[in-house]
Amino acid sequence: MSDQIAEPVKAERNFLAKLEVDTRLLGMIGAFVLVCLVFNVLTDGRFLTPRNIFNLSIQTVSVAIMATGMVFVIVTRHIDLSVGALLATCTAVMAMTQTQFLPNVLGLEIGHPMIPWITVLVGLLTGALIGGFQGYLVGYQMIPAFIVTLGGLLIWRNVAWHMTNGQTIGPLDETYLLFGGINGTLGVFWSWVVGVLAAVASAFGILSARRSKIGHGFAVKPMWAEGIVIGVVVAAILGFVAVLNSYTVPDRVIARDLERWGCEAAEGCTAAYGIPYSVLLLIVVAIIMTVIAQRTRLGRYIFATGGNPDAAELSGINTKLLTVKIFAIVGVLCALGGIVASARLGYHTNDIGTLDELRVIAAAVIGGTALSGGIGTIYGAIIGALIMQSLQSGMAMVGVDAPYQNIVVGFVLVLAVWIDIQYRKFSGAK
Repeated sequence: MSDQIAEPVKAERNFLAKLEVDTRLLGMIGAFVLVCLVFNVLTDGRFLTPRNIFNLSIQTVSVAIMATGMVFVIVTRHIDLSVGALLATCTAVMAMTQTQFLPNVLGLEIGHPMIPWITVLVGLLTGALIGGFQGYLVGYQMIPAFIVTLGGLLIWRNVAWHMTNGQTIGPLDETYLLFGGINGTLGVFWSWVVGVLAAVASAFGILSARRSKIGHGFAVKPMWAEGIVIGVVVAAILGFVAVLNSYTVPDRVIARDLERWGCEAAEGCTAAYGIPYSVLLLIVVAIIMTVIAQRTRLGRYIFATGGNPDAAELSGINTKLLTVKIFAIVGVLCALGGIVASARLGYHTNDIGTLDELRVIAAAVIGGTALSGGIGTIYGAIIGALIMQSLQSGMAMVGVDAPYQNIVVGFVLVLAVWIDIQYRKFSGAK
């Protein structure tokens, strides 16, 4: 009897081993799917509608972008409590730049085509300088990152308030608003073009990695297993595009701008939003950060330093400069997150980014980044952000009050860390 039970378990393990599936990634995806299914039942099928999935995707982008940078910070055994406040300062700078400085000082009229791009550049530079300065205090002045960024949380939140006198600044430039989500989308045709190109690129990347392994004499998974992985990835990409393309534009929205939707009249015209520009921005950030983590010297130095800081320094890695670079990267990502957040709102508000530092840290930790350092993935942080946003959106749809939402999110964060600790113990035992 015991042999009959052991045989299927062994076969299942062999199957997963041949697929070379990351069990932690599988667990995170499973948790995300479970959350979605539970809330879909509780909301009578409203949670998994194209409209809600579209909204969920654009609501996740800002936190997910910053969470990719938080992975590097936590991997190197630091923490950044200032990301929400830094986002607020960057959005305040960008809002003042496009509504006050450029029109009144440089004479660029409202609607000038250069305003949004100058604004974005100013925001990115602001984030990089502030982040780099905090990294300098941590790396070269040896002030603990907890203290530096806790001070930054207080400083930059109130710098943003001082710049705007606590007022809401807007309306923001129309081109700038395209980064917010529903105001800027690809439409059906270009969404399918991007989706097909992404699917082809993913399949090509998997096969290229296989050829590279064979060329270097490494063992590779069977071709049938490679085919399954490619099939799942392609289906996920095209399925996501299909869902977003299923979210049709209401007639009243089409009537406001018939030319944009290619319609002569709102009645009888069928148009869909497609992929938001903000989601494309997140995908680009995720690709760049993954390449940095896995394919560059900077990435190798980051994970080596997180694994053993003393050994990394003795091996010649300039850990102090590395710290400056990491915090500067986070600053840039805070500016990008601020672009998405303020563009989605249409204004800079005094409370923008409030508690984002906790959401970003939670997303990275839920996504499998170890607080002890040395371990973390970019895709894990993004899935963690999706889980966080799904919990909050689902509870809001069910009618759970905000205090209880925070209780649940806090419980999930602690549970995720506990599960991660148990997973590492089990893996070590094996």
